[in-house]
Amino acid sequence: MSIPEVVREIITRNRSVYDCMKMDLINYTALAVKIQPEIERVLGNSVNLNTVVVAIKRFADSFEIKEDVKEESVLKNARLALTDGIMDIKFSIKDSNEMDPMTILDKFSKITSNYEFFRVSDSFRFLAEDIEDIRQIFNNFTNRENMFSTGLAKIRISIPTSQNQSDVVSYVAEVLHTNGIELVNAFFSQDNIVIILNDRDASRAYEILHSDILRA
Repeated sequence: MSIPEVVREIITRNRSVYDCMKMDLINYTALAVKIQPEIERVLGNSVNLNTVVVAIKRFADSFEIKEDVKEESVLKNARLALTDGIMDIKFSIKDSNEMDPMTILDKFSKITSNYEFFRVSDSFRFLAEDIEDIRQIFNNFTNRENMFSTGLAKIRISIPTSQNQSDVVSYVAEVLHTNGIELVNAFFSQDNIVIILNDRDASRAYEILHSDILRA
């Protein structure tokens, strides 16, 4: 990920910072100092503070641009796929010494094809159906009971490559927040963006986003 992409993701996940930025109430330098350590953890190397400030300012400027083109939804031509009853499985790099991630992927493929795998800065994440066969894959992990977050659903958002995908998560977070629904998490892959919500909010969130696409 690039510095602007990491900045955008960090700000989007922090609702209070995101809202203050939209209202132009953020000191860019102070925010850069605050999030610089997290950016460095994600990227695995040091970053220049001024570069972070510039990335924050450009993201803030994008709000004004989006107001001007508001009539065309960022989700135009997007495709949605909802899966409920999933769990988020997270284990650290240290935990992976107990079982190689490729071995886990092989075990997953024998049980289901409906899962997502993400490698983040300090851990591995799986999003999969909450079924006992999958839980048993992790039986040998010492920290097993703390690995699972349940009661979740995911919406996979596929955007045509010809469209700008950079603002999708912030746009989706804003649309859902306006309707009283908050994201639990969001992940990026080459072809899709996956948003995680509480199971109870999933159907309504899907309908809101689907209606947005139809109006585009």
